[in-house]
Amino acid sequence: MEPSLVIGIIGGIIVLLLLFGTPLKLFRFFGQSIIKILIGALLLFFLNAFGSNFGIHVPINLITATVSGFLGIPGVCALTVIQLWII
Repeated sequence: MEPSLVIGIIGGIIVLLLLFGTPLKLFRFFGQSIIKILIGALLLFFLNAFGSNFGIHVPINLITATVSGFLGIPGVCALTVIQLWII
């Protein structure tokens, strides 16, 4: 490729990022949310794996993964308490 073409492409990408930087923050927010939900599902998986010895089982679905992902360990504890005492 010609050096002027490569410089032009890089310059165009920089201009696009400067113009559309705000919508990219929205994509970052959604990406971080998806990562948190996946971490929450992983926390619930480990809870179910180790809690099976004690009769603890919290179903892994979108709502429970979201709660445990955004709240972390306290969210997992709250879901466990809800599962054991309320339901």
